[in-house]
Amino acid sequence: MAKSKVLVVGGTGYIGRRLVRASLDQGHPTYVLQRPEIGLDIEKLQTLLSFKRRGAHLIEGSFSDVRTLVDAVRQVDVVICAMSGVHFRSHNILMQLKLVEAIKEAGNVTRFLPSEFGMDPALMGHAIEPGRVTLDEKMEVRRAVEEAKIPFTYISANCFAGYFVGNLSQLSSLTPPKDTVYLYGDGNVKAVFLDEDDIATYTIKTIDDPRTLNKTVYLRPPENILSQRQLVEMWEKLSERTLEKRSISAEDFLASMKGLDYAQQVGVGHFYHIFYEGCLTNFEIGEDGEEASQLYPEVQYTRMDEYLKIYA
Repeated sequence: MAKSKVLVVGGTGYIGRRLVRASLDQGHPTYVLQRPEIGLDIEKLQTLLSFKRRGAHLIEGSFSDVRTLVDAVRQVDVVICAMSGVHFRSHNILMQLKLVEAIKEAGNVTRFLPSEFGMDPALMGHAIEPGRVTLDEKMEVRRAVEEAKIPFTYISANCFAGYFVGNLSQLSSLTPPKDTVYLYGDGNVKAVFLDEDDIATYTIKTIDDPRTLNKTVYLRPPENILSQRQLVEMWEKLSERTLEKRSISAEDFLASMKGLDYAQQVGVGHFYHIFYEGCLTNFEIGEDGEEASQLYPEVQYTRMDEYLKIYA
């Protein structure tokens, strides 16, 4: 069976560029939206040209001109959006509503994967302010997708290793602490951690799979379901160094929001739900969901002890 033609929107971004590479690696005719808004951002242009050298097709299109989006969408079967939804980079979740409009008008798309790739927003109606804004906006996009009767797959990819593993899930750094590590509560609440390249690999595998049509796919590879304390122990073994461990109560952690800027407050809210509430692992996957490592056991996903070796 011929592989679907894939358009990646946000293909120069943190997850987007990995999705482009994974799509090419898995043999899909791959298209990347080239937006005139990149202006003089030479790094984005060079990233796009590197994709072109690998065989990807660049399609010009702008969110300020829905007609160009419609024209782009009509050239492919599957659309994957990876526009940023984090406030410390750029926050563009609701721009996807124009993409939904274009997909609806084009009428040819067999699967749309909106920009999600974190916790499942459908399970986070109770999320605290201000962090819930990201989740509320993702649900607004979902409603638009489903009202337009666009075939979809939602990807719940949990914790990106680059942001949560190398730093042992500390908020203020991306590298391991040298002396003291702060534990959220007792540090024993389980989360799920993934190498970003594995996220892309699993995502591309879903797009032609009838089992994932109109479902949420949870990326929960069993050996990467770990507590923060387990991550710390992995690092201590690798580095041959014992860290001082200080526990932060839930009350003190939430109180730390005061005086932080907006983006930092959003981050604190998300960390609270992950590491105190256990929102990534405290539910069973229902009939409307699938688990990626069970669907695709052939994927040799990166274990976090292996991932941490680069920091040692």
